[in-house]
Amino acid sequence: MIYRFYEKILLRDLRTLPEHVCFMITEQDMLDAPGNLALAAQWCRDLGIKSATFHISTADPARLERCLPRIREVASIARLTLHYRDEKEVSGEGMDVTVAIGKSGREEIAGCVRRMAEDGVDPESVDEDLLESYLTFKYEPDLVIKTGGDHLTDFLIWQSVYSELFFLDVNWALLRKVDFLRALRDFQSRARRFGK
Repeated sequence: MIYRFYEKILLRDLRTLPEHVCFMITEQDMLDAPGNLALAAQWCRDLGIKSATFHISTADPARLERCLPRIREVASIARLTLHYRDEKEVSGEGMDVTVAIGKSGREEIAGCVRRMAEDGVDPESVDEDLLESYLTFKYEPDLVIKTGGDHLTDFLIWQSVYSELFFLDVNWALLRKVDFLRALRDFQSRARRFGK
């Protein structure tokens, strides 16, 4: 009851929303609460957030294979792009939701450099715009949310350089809508400088 009331207050005061939110969760988070991914995607969609990304950090993506059916449920409410191992599958329609399992930002940048070399790109022509054209994940989240106490991974290391970071003090399995709204309220209160 109290949380419902608090949720209404937070919703009433929200005026500035991020266009793109990135949730960073762990393998154990996903195993503990696989349904929370679709739930958080639904919250984003209902609030009018244009796109969301979920990065699931794991050393072995195969350990999350049993969660794939729950992840694919997102396609019933959104356009889901799922990056799993070396495969990419797209399904559904609506707001863009990306799920990246076990992906690394450093590996992504190394892959960009390899592909530029394979394409015979002149080193003198390499600049930020060219490198960004080779990235796998071509978006810059406005807000990165990390649940629980673990550190951030290197996912979107290039793209999130100007993102606002929010560390939730609750674990993914215990995530409630009111916790998400707290992160959005905090985002709204920040004066974004984009590195300036």
